[in-house]
Amino acid sequence: MISLKRYVLYFLLIFISACSSIPKNTADGCSIFSERYIWYKHAKKTELKWGTPIYLQLAIIKMESDFDWLAKPERYKLFKVIPYKRPSSSFGYSQAVKGTWKQYKEETGNKYALRSRFKDSVDFIGWYTNKTEKILKISKKDAFRQYIAYHEGWGAYKNYKNKQKVIGLAKKVEKQSKKYKKQLNDCKSSLTTKKYIIF
Repeated sequence: MISLKRYVLYFLLIFISACSSIPKNTADGCSIFSERYIWYKHAKKTELKWGTPIYLQLAIIKMESDFDWLAKPERYKLFKVIPYKRPSSSFGYSQAVKGTWKQYKEETGNKYALRSRFKDSVDFIGWYTNKTEKILKISKKDAFRQYIAYHEGWGAYKNYKNKQKVIGLAKKVEKQSKKYKKQLNDCKSSLTTKKYIIF
């Protein structure tokens, strides 16, 4: 007979797995929110709080981690074989680095925020893009330039024209954000219909 402790642990593991697994089709915003409706609620809250469109939130996460909650940069390799240190402390959905994540927590008061939690990750993106708009005067609807600032940082943004790789990534984010925008527009009625979420 299974003990109560094991029974609770079993369902806890199922719950964690269900909440953190990668959606089946990360290129389709409607499909993502169909699987993770609570994610839509979090993204919508971020949009209302910071003014960052949902499609931009998703496009940044798509590029940064492809919705992998445990994503990390690949390690450098010594002699092309031996795993070495990682190029940065980026982690989670948003791939925020430790220093910027610490600043986010201090400025927002969200001291228990986790980079591996979608709710906190989209709020971080909202906070970051909002600061980008204030510091660099870049509209939150400008996915191309917002992503460059996200990738390079506010201080290094001015030098992006010399970095073709970053420009290429930003173009992909811009293209994906337009796709998400159209998709979410098509399924808007189903997303805004009241649904019950049981946890």
